[in-house]
Amino acid sequence: MINTGNRRRFSERAAWAGITVALVAVLFVVLLPTDVFAQSSAQSRRGEAERALEMFSQVFRFVQENYVDEVATDELIQGALDGLFKSLGDPHSKYLSAEEMRGLTDTTAGQFGGVGMYISKQPDMGNGTPSYVEVVSPIEGTPAYFAGVQSGDLIVRIEGESTAPLSIDEVLNRLRGRPGSEVNITLRRGRTHEFDLELVRDIIQVPTVRRDMINDEIGFMRIIQFTPYTDDRVRDAIDYFESNGYSSMIIDLRRNPGGLLTGVIDTAGLFLDGDLVVGTRGRSERENEQFHASRGTFVSSDIEIVVLIDGGSASAAEILAGALKDHNRAYLIGETTYGKGSVQQVRRIGDGGFRLTMSRYYTPSGTYIDKAGIAPHTTVQEPELSDDELESLTRLRSERRVMRFVDETPSPSTDDVGEFIQQLENDGIELSETLVRRLVRDEVNRVNNVMLVYDLEYDTVLQEAVRHLQSSRVAAP
Repeated sequence: MINTGNRRRFSERAAWAGITVALVAVLFVVLLPTDVFAQSSAQSRRGEAERALEMFSQVFRFVQENYVDEVATDELIQGALDGLFKSLGDPHSKYLSAEEMRGLTDTTAGQFGGVGMYISKQPDMGNGTPSYVEVVSPIEGTPAYFAGVQSGDLIVRIEGESTAPLSIDEVLNRLRGRPGSEVNITLRRGRTHEFDLELVRDIIQVPTVRRDMINDEIGFMRIIQFTPYTDDRVRDAIDYFESNGYSSMIIDLRRNPGGLLTGVIDTAGLFLDGDLVVGTRGRSERENEQFHASRGTFVSSDIEIVVLIDGGSASAAEILAGALKDHNRAYLIGETTYGKGSVQQVRRIGDGGFRLTMSRYYTPSGTYIDKAGIAPHTTVQEPELSDDELESLTRLRSERRVMRFVDETPSPSTDDVGEFIQQLENDGIELSETLVRRLVRDEVNRVNNVMLVYDLEYDTVLQEAVRHLQSSRVAAP
């Protein structure tokens, strides 16, 4: 890495030099081949690295031979590697132990024992603020999903232990475990509201695509994650839409944490004809690449597309949303996406390995995704609860009021739910009627193992998407 501070001081000193010297220096630069400077810089960096490694070797040997207790060599090496990656200040780059590598393999295989949510470590701001773990999105149909965990929640404690000093992989290891076992987590929602959840671990199977028709004319597709099979499942969904005579499509990327780059490139190829999908830029020339969609499309350009996004849409989901937006192939509705636009490579070393950020994504228009996200054309936000409502919701969950109500009334009528809401108000639990009715319906579905593909009754973002498509048809000549 070039030391910009030294270069700036050198420039300031050079500014005081005489004009003749400056002219000679300019001529010297013009006449010399440019690769001379590149070679000199590379040799200087190699020299610095060799001196640093020699210093580390001396310290390592001294510690190994003189520390009061005998320490295994591999423990010292692993500790040094762990510190190396922590010094980068990048939560996505990390040395991985053998156990962490096995956990990564489990996730890649698409099935593991856990609670079902994608998480990210908050960056250390260096101002004393604790760096907790943030929920990117719960996985649909998992314990975390049914318990009401939301994108943006902070996991501040696991079994009473703060997550602030823990790495992302250490948090994952605490959340995973034997199916049927319990884990207690403390979530923070909003600025100060905290509540506990007791989650029962389960076998987490990562789904890919779910689809259905809306009003017999709109094909609705939820892409849950990008895997090597996502484009095949999307193709199957489109075949289903065509067989039902669809005229427009909604692609739901909300709470989609991303996945494989190849999965999203192949999926984008169903909608874009040879267009640029995404590019990557890094310090190494090998990391500067452009990825284009395949020639030909599977979806006719006459099919209007709306894409739903939110703060849980990350990585590969942002790539697809950005590409469709930049090529004017889709209209985006919802909230700005998460902003995870960096590319990591995983390398194995012995039984362990490491994960290193190598480059960053940019959209076809040249916009970098990382830390900025993809903005929608129309912003639609789900209503946020007040502090008082959050307190009522916490009490509702801790007392298991909804679960007890559904257990006593397995098929509640509208009037039954109305009486339940009145009882809650009498007990000092004040929540909107819409929210309580949605909670009751979701609990009934959970008990009966019913998974809704879409929720046109309560989903305000989806409602806006349907209105947009219907108004477009009315406005069409």
